[in-house]
Amino acid sequence: MNIEISAPVKCSACPIRHRAVCARCDNAELVALDCIKSYRSFKAGDAILWRGEPLNFVASVVEGVAALSKTLEDGRTQMVGLLLPSDFIGRPGRSEIEFDVTATTDVTLCCFEHRPFEKMVIETPHLSQRLMELALDELDAARDWMLLLGRKTAREKIATFIEMLVRRSRVAELGADAQIPMHLTREQIANYLGLTLETVSRQFNALKKDGIIGFSDRRHFQVTNLAALHDATGDDADGGMIT
Repeated sequence: MNIEISAPVKCSACPIRHRAVCARCDNAELVALDCIKSYRSFKAGDAILWRGEPLNFVASVVEGVAALSKTLEDGRTQMVGLLLPSDFIGRPGRSEIEFDVTATTDVTLCCFEHRPFEKMVIETPHLSQRLMELALDELDAARDWMLLLGRKTAREKIATFIEMLVRRSRVAELGADAQIPMHLTREQIANYLGLTLETVSRQFNALKKDGIIGFSDRRHFQVTNLAALHDATGDDADGGMIT
């Protein structure tokens, strides 16, 4: 259910203020954004936007996680991305959304009216610069995901997914014993990584047995050996040539 929140948080007090599209805006620019924004909340499982739907608003994820997916003509669905807090939904200059956007947890969005936001992007260098940075980060993530799907083993896929959650959860600020939320079910993780449900469960159990991660319950985990987790991703640690 899409619920508009009548009293949104001021930009200056926003929990994603220094990571979101407005991160570089000054006080006057934040005041202008305040005039075109509203907060909306969605329950887990709600459709936020459907592919091909008119794009009446763009938004930053404030809380929760949403999934980007596409469905083929025969009904097969592939999850193609995750949206975590501070990620941006929509594109200035586009009249329609290109993916289905679904809340995988309860989600709160900071929504901006599409046309006024487009005008602000043109007139506000700080906003356009940050939007470009977010788009380039998304491009890098898409390239990493192509590598993951095309070349990585099941263990490497799961380890890479966990490392992504750790990085985006800002675990360094939360402390070494932080419990990190597992935003997706194992079935959703299987869909996202192109694996079977059984393989996902087997690889989680293997990483736990190896002392790399631990679980307090099925929805929260803790990284007990961050270096070993990175090694399990298969990524070259220093970016140099492997000889």
